[in-house]
Amino acid sequence: MPQFAYSARSASGEKIDGVLDAGDTNALAEALSAQGLMLVRAEARMATNAGATSILSRLFGERIKLIDLILFCRQLATLLKAGVPLLRSLRGLEESATNRRFARVLADLQQQLESGRELSASMKQQRDVFNNYMVSTVKVGEVTGRLSEAFMGLYSQLSFERENREAVSTALRYPAFVLATAAAALVAVNIFVIPAFANVYRSFKADLPPITLLLISVSNFFVNYGWLLVGLLVVGTVGFVAWLRTPDGLRFWHAFLLKLPIVGALIHKATLARFTKSFGLALKAGVPIVDALNVAVETSGNVVVGEKIAAMGPAAARGESLARAARGTGVFTPTVLQMFTVGEETGALDEMMAEIAEHFQREVDYAIKSLGAQIEPIMIIVLGALILVFALGVFLPMWDLARVAIK
Repeated sequence: MPQFAYSARSASGEKIDGVLDAGDTNALAEALSAQGLMLVRAEARMATNAGATSILSRLFGERIKLIDLILFCRQLATLLKAGVPLLRSLRGLEESATNRRFARVLADLQQQLESGRELSASMKQQRDVFNNYMVSTVKVGEVTGRLSEAFMGLYSQLSFERENREAVSTALRYPAFVLATAAAALVAVNIFVIPAFANVYRSFKADLPPITLLLISVSNFFVNYGWLLVGLLVVGTVGFVAWLRTPDGLRFWHAFLLKLPIVGALIHKATLARFTKSFGLALKAGVPIVDALNVAVETSGNVVVGEKIAAMGPAAARGESLARAARGTGVFTPTVLQMFTVGEETGALDEMMAEIAEHFQREVDYAIKSLGAQIEPIMIIVLGALILVFALGVFLPMWDLARVAIK
């Protein structure tokens, strides 16, 4: 639908400028008339230029980080709770924003609000900044009149996700550094070390063991076709990332992650922690159970688990027990299912969801802290096996040559 920048007059004669989506100028005039405004001037915006500008901004502009969204939610919740009007709050946050791109986003939100749009609809236009969960939560806050509580809930949820990301990053930093160093050493050995030994063996015309022949073949491939290997790696990575953006690719990848020996259990627990936390926050805000489920599923972060949890919605809509519907998904432990039952019986389901979220969060914290300790033995075994193969491949022929020289 085209977008129009317009100027209008209110009943008191005040000039109002804004931006609004409409099929044509007649539809724009009718939409403004419904708001008590008279259209004075309208100018269609060029969608292609806007799209190109958006793409260039994403590629080369300043990146909006998770911490920017966390601070935005916290500050806006505080301002709204203090009784500051929404437009004035956004204007103040725009002026104090240190991220210039995010400041432009806040300016666009103000412009959309002035044109008569709701905040949730305005945020939905910024899909690369605000995800569906944030938009849905704000929509719930607008409907229930608890916008400040909605943003405080978003602040809690985003902070929770940031802590998890940082903890996982910290746990994997050392193993990733060791593996990266080992990979660099592997490439250097294949390109520089093994060819030198191969020349020595070739000069003696000695019979080489199979493991040495294998290493020499791999080294020759690195030396002669390294460019092809790099090209295949780049093309494969780009193709894999593009495939992950498709529904089938993303579903396959998420199912694969859940089946991994160590990481799978961690991802499963983190997924349930996000879901129960957001579900509890939605219930606390007064959202009906079915709607709260639909909103919370968007925060699960795993398509496979999210689809199973989403199946609880139709069952709950039919009036079935939520605990019974949860049992049918097969993703919750017996302890959690019991807590579902207690929450329904006591009428404190939102508080019970908060308890479940804390339970999973503690398990996730423990799993993350022990993640490095679980990965290190596997990493040591793999590196030890590689070193053994290289040592045998390089030194076995040298021992044979030494025996020949002695004779």
